[in-house]
Amino acid sequence: MNIDTPLRNLGAIDGDLLREAILAQDDIAWKEDKYRQEEFEVHHATESMVVLFVDLDSWPEVIVSREPGWPRLADVALPLMNEIISKHYPPGGTVVRAMAAKLLAGGIINPHVDKHPSFHIGHRIHVPITTNPRVRFMINGRPYQFEVGEAYEINNQMTHSVMNKGSEDRITFIFDYVPADQIAALEK
Repeated sequence: MNIDTPLRNLGAIDGDLLREAILAQDDIAWKEDKYRQEEFEVHHATESMVVLFVDLDSWPEVIVSREPGWPRLADVALPLMNEIISKHYPPGGTVVRAMAAKLLAGGIINPHVDKHPSFHIGHRIHVPITTNPRVRFMINGRPYQFEVGEAYEINNQMTHSVMNKGSEDRITFIFDYVPADQIAALEK
């Protein structure tokens, strides 16, 4: 969503249970769903545990499905997402995407703007799970360092990219929340 700033810090969150659940997953959990890596070139250096995903082909009809990450993470992800939504956004909307995304050590997500129409009306929230001092999230050419224990909304309508020059993978939980008024506008 095109918010009034490149990055909005949503403040401190308690992501310990989500972090523990994500870090406890076997390697296979990161490799069982390759849709994002195969469909979107910018994500070739990533791995994902997708919890929820909107059917892009049915848009603007909003059909959200539970994905392989649902039984792995939903019990701890949903309360945290609901807490963030209740503090910062109007109630009654829909989470159209939710996933743990891993940028491999040395990996790069090239500069891009999120193009699908769902990105124009959804708030894109990032919850860092792991990071290192050599990860840089760039928005409109400016570097940002995300901190574990905080949540952020990014302006995904501005050019953004991520580089992980560190020796450890960077993991972020990402979800997209579409407010009820935006959903209602689609239905007209």
